[in-house]
Amino acid sequence: MESTIDKEIGVFGGLFISIVSEMRGSAPVWEDFTTKATKLHTSLKGTLVAISAFLDAFQKIADLATGSRGATKELGTALTRLCMRHKAIETKLKKFTG
Repeated sequence: MESTIDKEIGVFGGLFISIVSEMRGSAPVWEDFTTKATKLHTSLKGTLVAISAFLDAFQKIADLATGSRGATKELGTALTRLCMRHKAIETKLKKFTG
């Protein structure tokens, strides 16, 4: 029984050494990946600020159109629905960057 356990430990030890040896040269790749991921995260946060400001302005236009008379009121309702859909996308993006 002991010899089986010793063999398994030897196999796992050899596997560990093999993996560590292969990963030694990959540090620059991982550093590049983390740098790019950080840049993406920063860009997404900036994009969220711009999207939020845009949707606030868009909602003001939709509210003005909804408060008017005639066909413009229907257009305002459609714009409000569109704005709400875009705000849902914004919320999902916030979850992604959070």
